[in-house]
Amino acid sequence: MTPLQKNILNAVKRRPMTLRELQNNLQVDNSRLRTSVSAMVATGELSMRNGTYAPGFATYVNANAPETIPCTLVKLAARFGFASRDDGEGDIFIPGRALHGAMPQDKINVKLFDHPRVEGSSEGEVVEVTVPNNRFAGTVCLSEDGRLAVEPDGCRDVKFLLAKQGSEGVHLGDKVGFLITHRGNRHSDHRAAVVEKFGSSDYASECAKAILYGRNVRLEFPPEVLEEAHAYDDATIDPTEAAKRLDLRGIPIFTIDSAETKDIDDAISLQKLDDGYELGVHIADVSHYVRPGSALDEEAFERATSIYYADKVIPMLPTQLSNGICSLNEGEDRLAFSCLMRLDENGEIRSYKFVKSVICSRVKGVYKEINALLEPEEGADLTDLQTKYAAVLDQLPVMDELYRKRLVLRKARGGMDIESNEAKLVMDENGRCVDIVKRDRGTSECMIEEFMLLANQCAANAGRTNKVPFVYRVHEAPDAEKMEKLSATLLACGLNAKFKNPIPTQLELAALLDETRDQPIQIPVHTGILRSMQKARYAPQPLGHYGLVLADYAHFTSPIRRYPDLAIHRILSEMLTGASASQLQKDFNEFAQQASEKSSKQEVAAVRIERDVEDLYKAEYMHSHLGEVYTGTVAGITPRGVFVELDNTVEGFVPAAQLCKGEPQVIDGVSMLDPLTGKSWMLGSSMKIQVAAADVALGRIDFEYMVE
Repeated sequence: MTPLQKNILNAVKRRPMTLRELQNNLQVDNSRLRTSVSAMVATGELSMRNGTYAPGFATYVNANAPETIPCTLVKLAARFGFASRDDGEGDIFIPGRALHGAMPQDKINVKLFDHPRVEGSSEGEVVEVTVPNNRFAGTVCLSEDGRLAVEPDGCRDVKFLLAKQGSEGVHLGDKVGFLITHRGNRHSDHRAAVVEKFGSSDYASECAKAILYGRNVRLEFPPEVLEEAHAYDDATIDPTEAAKRLDLRGIPIFTIDSAETKDIDDAISLQKLDDGYELGVHIADVSHYVRPGSALDEEAFERATSIYYADKVIPMLPTQLSNGICSLNEGEDRLAFSCLMRLDENGEIRSYKFVKSVICSRVKGVYKEINALLEPEEGADLTDLQTKYAAVLDQLPVMDELYRKRLVLRKARGGMDIESNEAKLVMDENGRCVDIVKRDRGTSECMIEEFMLLANQCAANAGRTNKVPFVYRVHEAPDAEKMEKLSATLLACGLNAKFKNPIPTQLELAALLDETRDQPIQIPVHTGILRSMQKARYAPQPLGHYGLVLADYAHFTSPIRRYPDLAIHRILSEMLTGASASQLQKDFNEFAQQASEKSSKQEVAAVRIERDVEDLYKAEYMHSHLGEVYTGTVAGITPRGVFVELDNTVEGFVPAAQLCKGEPQVIDGVSMLDPLTGKSWMLGSSMKIQVAAADVALGRIDFEYMVE
């Protein structure tokens, strides 16, 4: 910024000025002033309205603003926004007049109001945008005066006029990616230009592309990453490397995944001993191929996780590795990192060791098929399945036996089994959602989960007991405030649950879960307990896992899909070479910290994307069922209305005005009462509804209440 531009900015900070006022105030040449002002408007340093100039919030820095709080704007609507404090101390409500044009994901400074409208709340004003975010996805619409505009995703009723250049061929209802090219002091002053055109917002697949664009998801791998990946085209394992490892190719090892899985991280083997069991969990040795400092590793660190949605995956690693040399494909020799565990007759861990190995999976097991073998239906012909699994068939009853014993131990320590519904989207050849079914978890899914949990537990124990830098999966105990809300929820459900201490034990919560399972109040109780929990995250400190009731827990079993697993493979590999604790501290302290922070952040972003995209496909499916009548379950209650979930996991909204003639009374988010009619609705109660609307672009479904 030139000295003249600094003087201009300082002048308009005091009050907006016309060009003539600026000239009189600064006593500079008119043409020079015009040139500087025009340049500052173009870059957003100034905004112009009604012939006057004021600071532009794109780069406005108010160095003298007292007691401002660094934040990120996380939500924006037409009349308000929410800013998340960078220090983690919660959110600040920003009234529309105090947003000054700030946009979601802008880094901002906020000054709190001395007298918020709601006593005790945090409310403030944006006084500075330090790092603007100008990249968004949205839907093409019309402004109030009929001009072409765009509404950013997640910002209802916020519209920006579109520049003509670049908007050719754009139609109403299209999903687009756009850049804010000019910022003013108000959102209505912003201007946008289309830079990506995805297609009609009637299609979930096009809306999904827009979401990925708006969230800055890397769809393609950079050239330098692909160049390294091409070295593994049609690769086989190096015989010299295999000769250095424990050769387990003679053991009947196999994988169990869903039928469509192509990136296979884990395989298992199990042998029954006279005094217990020997369980092997064999994980793809990704760290052998993805080395520190490589382009592959740097890209994997930035992505931190694969993203799965509908029938697609955005992988953490290129397919040459994720589906090729690292994937434990049937009948192919693979380098692995094995956790070999000895368990006693009750299923308790007696000892474990980690070894670099070479394996060959005997069969690609499928959950549905394994379930059919473990729990055969009466009269079912299993001849073909028994032939397919002949090499490992004798392991299945032993695996089931060990799993049942582990289940007893999990229940005894208070491991919580919270009911949750996962959806499986069924797609046609055009990528449209044609069915939604609830994803059922059979014995084999639960069995594999338990065996992976054992290996994860051993990995974390190795990190903690050897006092080396590590990336743990941690889940801390709930705080007292959340427990107060849970107690209010339980009381509203008619449960006078009394805990011995302010923070209940896992056994106490597990008992509540079991007591209400398959009961009408299951949904409010299970949902209430789930909401009372902290979010699991990654951390370099061994803080334990509250939900699993484990002192030691990490993620070791999915290095193809998750960077934390790859990170601890790298650390454990160095431990196996005999590196000292002090050397490991020197090599990995900073790495473990950075991997934990990055992976936690990217995991949250990926989960949000997966959920938001799933909502799009659900709306697409329900759009073809408009007018149909269903009976669902009340899954959420707010003063605005209730959310109803159908058997296929689809959730829609019923406005309170359809339910209540009077002002609805909501009790602890558990029930809604109409004081005029005496009618009430509670979480978990059934409700007959008709599908009224399904907006694919918003991922929103509206139901109409059907009086029974």
